[in-house]
Amino acid sequence: MSLLHEHTTATASDAFADVEVALLPTGSVEQHGPALPLGTDFLAAEAVARTAADRDDCVVLPTIPVGVSEHHRQFDGTLWTDPETFEAYVRDVVASVASHGVRKAVVVNGHGGNDEALRRAARELRREEVAFAAPWNWWAGLDDLVEAEFDTALEHADAVESSMVLAVAEDLVREAALAEAEAGASDSWGRTVHGANVGFDTADFSDSGAVGTPTDASREAGEKLLDRASEELTALVDWLTERDASALWPAEHR
Repeated sequence: MSLLHEHTTATASDAFADVEVALLPTGSVEQHGPALPLGTDFLAAEAVARTAADRDDCVVLPTIPVGVSEHHRQFDGTLWTDPETFEAYVRDVVASVASHGVRKAVVVNGHGGNDEALRRAARELRREEVAFAAPWNWWAGLDDLVEAEFDTALEHADAVESSMVLAVAEDLVREAALAEAEAGASDSWGRTVHGANVGFDTADFSDSGAVGTPTDASREAGEKLLDRASEELTALVDWLTERDASALWPAEHR
């Protein structure tokens, strides 16, 4: 079915007959240091979701760009919404597409700060037997590739995210500013003192807003990330299409 927003109501009516799974990209509009665009997270999620747009059994829904990002609030350009508001919005979007008969969904997420709200939305949709929505981060299952390419784990505005944006929106990366981002970056996410996490906001531990070594980024590595993420998403969609929605509802009390 491809991209829902490109259909008319007449063509959507016909195409929905073959759709098994809806893909809902979510992300954030938040600082990613001086080199990466504010839309890094939703651009990555949207790009991965759209790799499945040529499947007749999938529909890609319009992206929800703003997420749970208040912890980046000290940096210019960051937008955020309350976690409960975000949760309700996602729940309503999935419920609306379920009303058209598509009761299985994957929330293709690009921002870790959305995770808790997405899990709550998915649990409620399933509990009420409205839809089965699987929250899924685009980097899920890519740990081995990330380790092989960068000898590190995924951080924020780091080499991994920078590479991904170079692959999906290269013209938005200020490559000359990657060194500036790295100069003000922290070594890892957060700040811990005697076992207590005291890094409530990104500004508590990163001067530039970045983490890690963004200068290690490359478009080639980003293309590998995109390809592997697409493979993982395809496998997840295949798993969902093989199952009737009713078989995914909660088990009876026992």
